[in-house]
Amino acid sequence: MATKRGKRYKEAESLIEQGRNYAPDDAVALVKQTATAKFDETVEVHLRTGADPRHADQMVRGVTQLPHGVGKPIRVMVFTSGEAVSIADGAGADYIADDEIIKNIEGGWSDFDVSIATPEVMGRIGRLGRHLGRKGLMPNPRTGTVVQAEDLPRAIADAKKGRVEYRLDRTALIHAPIGKASFEEEQLMDNLTAVMDAIVRARPSGVKGQFIRSAYLTTTMGPGIEMDVVGATALKVE
Repeated sequence: MATKRGKRYKEAESLIEQGRNYAPDDAVALVKQTATAKFDETVEVHLRTGADPRHADQMVRGVTQLPHGVGKPIRVMVFTSGEAVSIADGAGADYIADDEIIKNIEGGWSDFDVSIATPEVMGRIGRLGRHLGRKGLMPNPRTGTVVQAEDLPRAIADAKKGRVEYRLDRTALIHAPIGKASFEEEQLMDNLTAVMDAIVRARPSGVKGQFIRSAYLTTTMGPGIEMDVVGATALKVE
């Protein structure tokens, strides 16, 4: 059964030349035009890959900093203990987990965007993995969110600047936000470049053939705009 689209969506879709693979800068200019909702829509990049998520040597996961942030305040949760509690508080953490917060998380609460932990508490918060893992909120050494106490100020500052995590999902797709529709084109291009550069560099050794098969830009409520894959994967941070 075909999905029914509203008038606003159809008008945005009519701006897109069907069958055309847009150069990244043209796609960025166009995606701003397709953002017609009454709120500031998030702009996202969606990539179809040639990786097989069933194989460990083909998993893609990492983080990158967006030069212009994600366009919203980032709320940081810190799991730590002892003297590091004061360090986290002084560095601007929005929440520092205690028994009550942990109980709330187990009850389904997750009103934060990034969580960071120090190594000594990982054993105690392991049970939170089933609540936070599927939301991408569980601290993980591979994404730089498990750090020593002395590194908490840097990790918290990086998170608040606009730290984006990307990962391969079960259908071999990668989704990542690159900012808001209200951003200037140059800001969206800078953020897109940072994300694409990081993902291309993160290509797993187990992937054979073409890594990025297709690339789209879209807004929260808008249609997808297909980008030229060669152009998108050629974006590099200078």
